[in-house]
Amino acid sequence: MELKWLLCVTLLALGILAVQAHDLDEDNDADDVVDIEDDLDDGIEDVEESKSETSSPPPAPKVTYRPPVPTGEVYFAESFDKGTLDGWILSRAKKDDTDDEIAKYDGKWEVQDMKETKLPGDKGLVMVTRAKHHAIAAKLSKPFVFDTKPLIIQYEVNFQNGIECGGAYVKLLSKTPELNLDQFHDKTPYTIMFGPDKCGEDYKLHFIFRHKNPKTGKYEEKHAKRPDADLKTYFTDKKTHLYTLVLNPDNSFEILVDQTVVNSGNLLNDMSPPVNPPREIEDPNDQKPEDWDERPKIPDPDAVKPDDWDEDAPAKIADENAVKPEGWLDDEPEYVADPDAEKPEDWDEDMDGEWEAPQIANPKCETAPGCGTWQRPMIDNPNYKGKWKPPMIDNVNYQGIWKPRKIPNPDFFEDLEPFKMTPFSAVGLELWSMTSDIFFDNFIICTERAVADDWANDGWGLKKAADGAAEPGVVGQMMAAAEERPWLWVVYILTVALPVFLVVLFCCSGKKQPSAAEYKKTDAPQPDVVDDEKEEEKDKGEKEEEEEEEDANEEKPGNASQEEEEEEEEEDRKPASEEEETVNRSPRNRKPRKD
Repeated sequence: MELKWLLCVTLLALGILAVQAHDLDEDNDADDVVDIEDDLDDGIEDVEESKSETSSPPPAPKVTYRPPVPTGEVYFAESFDKGTLDGWILSRAKKDDTDDEIAKYDGKWEVQDMKETKLPGDKGLVMVTRAKHHAIAAKLSKPFVFDTKPLIIQYEVNFQNGIECGGAYVKLLSKTPELNLDQFHDKTPYTIMFGPDKCGEDYKLHFIFRHKNPKTGKYEEKHAKRPDADLKTYFTDKKTHLYTLVLNPDNSFEILVDQTVVNSGNLLNDMSPPVNPPREIEDPNDQKPEDWDERPKIPDPDAVKPDDWDEDAPAKIADENAVKPEGWLDDEPEYVADPDAEKPEDWDEDMDGEWEAPQIANPKCETAPGCGTWQRPMIDNPNYKGKWKPPMIDNVNYQGIWKPRKIPNPDFFEDLEPFKMTPFSAVGLELWSMTSDIFFDNFIICTERAVADDWANDGWGLKKAADGAAEPGVVGQMMAAAEERPWLWVVYILTVALPVFLVVLFCCSGKKQPSAAEYKKTDAPQPDVVDDEKEEEKDKGEKEEEEEEEDANEEKPGNASQEEEEEEEEEDRKPASEEEETVNRSPRNRKPRKD
């Protein structure tokens, strides 16, 4: 019990400290809330100084940046670590069908360090301005032709200021004779568009390719299905994320973010609209016959309205049993002119008409059940049935919902290799964003997964390692949180102390056997502690006597037989005496106590 009381008192004290600490944290901006003696201030300052010296975390390991180098054949690789835009061409085009003031691609691009970089020397391409059209592109080392090797495109994006509405996707510009990067704009033909895009609360990760119709030669955009993964974090956490698209010659594709697959599928089955049109289509010239009956139910033609059916009966009637309440003021109107109202000084009766005081609720009606002409309340009419309609029955002539017949699709084609897209020869960024300072880095286009992974590890992997090294450990985060919210110290103490107290409570507080004095004075049989102690002492004495006799017999062998006979006689007497003693102790033979 003492331990339980101690636990309760301790937890109560800690709870009071938690409340006080929380209140102190909320009122820490108040002036002179509590006066503390100077010597106590000095002691606290000494403790805090010693605590800060001993609890300061060790310096984080430094991650040294080195520009990534491709480990295999690549069609394009750009890390921007030279600090210039060499090889990139800024567009000077204008958007069609747009006002001249906003039609120009005059958004600014610069090569900069990331704002909160943990890797000095790691630079990237930054879209500096907002609410402007931006376009920039660069040539590949050689055009990419879709044949027997996969296509891998990979790059990094960091929304340094978050993102309100805008994109960070790339376009792989188709190889055409008309391609002019100086005039790169929104209608420049592209083969693939890939990357993040967001507006409002719609978070997207685009994968679009333009498929050429083998019959008509026209291009149509094919969109990949939306990923099931939640993409919001990639737009809001202000961290650098790695976007990867892998297209395989067997028409399969994978979309990865931070080297984790977030979407996958097949170009033949998982694009919208489908690559291949249907074999059959509905005949546009087919028309529904005039006698086609699509009604599954019809009114019963044999049904007759009952003679007592009154269609003219009203739905509501006056309650004939209602009685006007006593005190009803029939002669008093519900509203009267405000006696305190005055005509405005600028009121012109010629222009505004005759002035009338505004109406207010009649004060005489406040204490009365009502004012004005009393009318009976309306109730539901029990005889109301409404307009009669015949019941509905199954239509024996029902033919189902009519659909046009199917005919062979004249535009049908079957492309079983949509992977073989239009070759592309440049990569470009053509974007509009309401947020500035979008950071791009480490573009690579290649055919080998290992090359892309090595490039990612040397670029994005270093950023991730540097961010991880700069972040405090779990203990450091808890300490920092407690410095901002001192009441968390009590939570930490309770988290550690409570299990310890519980272990001590359950391990050390066993049940005590009640003593004989604690039993109530009843006639119920109770253990005879005194008799048991006497028996134990008697048995102990007998054992000692037997040991002494054995020692004596060893000294006097001639008397051994006589002593053995005496022992046998004594053993014969013991059972009888024990039986008598048991009978005497039985509850039935025990005399009742007199209270």
